Amino acid sequence: MAAYLALWAGDAIAQTPPPLPAPDPLSPTLQANPNQPPRFQKITKTGQPPLGPPVSYWSPAAGAGITGFDSTNARRKIKLKGPQPVRNPIVPAGDGNAIAPTTNPPPDANAAATRARAVAPGVAEPLIVSRYQTPPPDTSAFANASGAPPVELGPIRKLPPKRKAHTEPDDPYAPLGVRAGAFDLFPAVELIGGYNSNPGQSANGQGAALYTVAPELQAQSNWSRHELKADLRGSYTGYSPDQTPSLARPYFNGKVDGRIDVTRATRVDLETRLLVSTDNPGSPNLQAGLAKLPLYATFGGFGGVTHQFNRLDLGVKGDVERTTYQASTLTDGTLASNGDRAYNQYTGTFRAAYELKPGLKPYVEAGADSRVHDLTTDFNGFQRDSTGVTAKIGTTFDLPARLTGEVALGYTSRKYADPRFDTLSGLLGNASLLWTASALTTVKLSATSTVNESSVAGVSGVFSRDIGLQIDHSLRRWLIASAKFGFGVDSYRGGNDAAICDCVITTPGDTSPDRQDLRYEIGFGLTYKLSREVHLKGEVRRNWLHSNVPGNDYTADTFLLGLRLQR
Repeated sequence: MAAYLALWAGDAIAQTPPPLPAPDPLSPTLQANPNQPPRFQKITKTGQPPLGPPVSYWSPAAGAGITGFDSTNARRKIKLKGPQPVRNPIVPAGDGNAIAPTTNPPPDANAAATRARAVAPGVAEPLIVSRYQTPPPDTSAFANASGAPPVELGPIRKLPPKRKAHTEPDDPYAPLGVRAGAFDLFPAVELIGGYNSNPGQSANGQGAALYTVAPELQAQSNWSRHELKADLRGSYTGYSPDQTPSLARPYFNGKVDGRIDVTRATRVDLETRLLVSTDNPGSPNLQAGLAKLPLYATFGGFGGVTHQFNRLDLGVKGDVERTTYQASTLTDGTLASNGDRAYNQYTGTFRAAYELKPGLKPYVEAGADSRVHDLTTDFNGFQRDSTGVTAKIGTTFDLPARLTGEVALGYTSRKYADPRFDTLSGLLGNASLLWTASALTTVKLSATSTVNESSVAGVSGVFSRDIGLQIDHSLRRWLIASAKFGFGVDSYRGGNDAAICDCVITTPGDTSPDRQDLRYEIGFGLTYKLSREVHLKGEVRRNWLHSNVPGNDYTADTFLLGLRLQR
C-alpha cells in the first residue's frame, strides 16, 4: 500500500505543474520565445503575424527630454502644425476587442479603444488609430491617381534670404517717379528767371531780362524682356524788353528708344526722334531784316539688328531723317521761303564690337549717307545734294561706379554734287563719358562732331566740333557745386574759286576755312536740394565768340536763378 501511494503521488506531481509565480511589473516581457525570435518563425497561410510593433531591445537614454541631450543620436520627431492626415488603423485579425464602426464615434477613439480592451499580461498592446479621422481632401492641381498611396507633404520651409553685400544708401533726394502700369514716369519742370547781357549775340548787343519754362518727362519700362524708354525735354525762353528780330525761342528735343529681344543673342533696336529749334542769333545762315527767328524741325528714326557671336557683336542699322524750315517773317511783313534748305538724309551703318573684358568693348564702325534736297538748286544757284562716308574706331565702358559711356575717333568725307564745292573732310571726335572720381565728385565729358548744311552762297557746309566738361562736387548731400567748361569750332568751308564766296577774301588753292568761329563757355552753379521734389538752382555763365571775320565777336554774361519741381 505504501508503495502504491508513492507511485500515485509521483504521477500526480508529474502531471500537475506547479503554479506560476506572479508577474513582476519591473521585469521585461517577451512577445515570443527568445530562443526562436520572430524573424526565424515561418508564417504559414493559416498562421497570423505576431501582434504589436516590432521588438526593440534598445531603450532611450534615461533623462533624455524634448530639448535635452540624447546619447542615442536618434532623430526626434518634429511636431507639425495644423491637421495631419491619419494612416489607416491597424486592426489585428481575430481581435474581438477592436472597436466596431459606429455612426457617432467617441471624441477620442484611441483612448476609448484602449480602455475597452483587456490586455493580457506579457502581451504588448497593438497601436490602434481611429479610422474616423479623415484627412482633408486633396484640392491641389496634382491630385493622387486612383489607387495610389497617399503622399504626405511636410511643411514648406523657405530658405533664409541671402545676405547682401554692403552698399551705399540711395540718394535721399533722387526722384521716386510715378508708376503707371509697366512704366516708371519721372516728370519735372524748371522755372527760371535771370538776366542776359547780350541775348542777341552781336558785337553791340543790349541786355534783357529773361524767363524760361522747361518741362521734361522721362519714362522707363519694367518688362522682363524687351525695353522701351523715352526722354522728352522742351523749353520756352522769352526776353523783356524784346528786340528785333524777336529773340523768343521755343525748343524741344525728344526721342523714344526701343529694344526687342528676339533671342538671347539677337536684338532689334528702334528709335524715333524730334528736334525743334532755331538758328542761333547772329548766324550767317539767317537772312537780313528778320522780324523773328524762323523755326526748323528735324525728325526721323532708325532700325537696326545686332547679333552676338559669343564675345563678338555684329550689327547693321538704317536711318532716315528729314529737316524742314519755316518761312522767315521779315520786318516789312513779307515772307521769305526757306524751301531750298529742306532735305532728306538716308544713312546705313555697319558696326562690329568685341568684348575684350567685362565692361570694356572696343568697336569699329563704318557708314555711308546721302542728302537729297527738295530743290536740286538753291536760291543762289548751287547744287546742295551730297554723299558722305564715315569711319570710326572707339570703345564703350560699362564699369558701374567708376566709368561708363563711349569714346570714339574717326574720319569723315563729304562730296557735293556742285563741282564748285570742294570735298569737305576732317577728323571726328565723339564722347559721352561719366567718371565717378570719388563718392562726392563726378566728371562728365561730352564731345560731338557734325557736318551741317549751310545756305551761305559759296559755302558747301559747316564742320562743327564741340567738347564740354562738367564737374559736380557734393559739399553736402543736399548741396551740389558745379563747374562747366566748353569749347567749340565752326568751320565754314567753300571752294577754291574766290569768286563764288564773298563772305571773306580767299585766294585760289587755299584750303583753309572761309570763316572760322571759336566759341568758349565757362560757368559755375549751385544746387540746393530741399527735398526729393523741390530743388533750388543758381548759375553764373559767360559765353564769348571770336571769329576771323571782323564784326562778329561778342561776349555775353548770364545770371540765372531757378526752381526745379520733380516727382
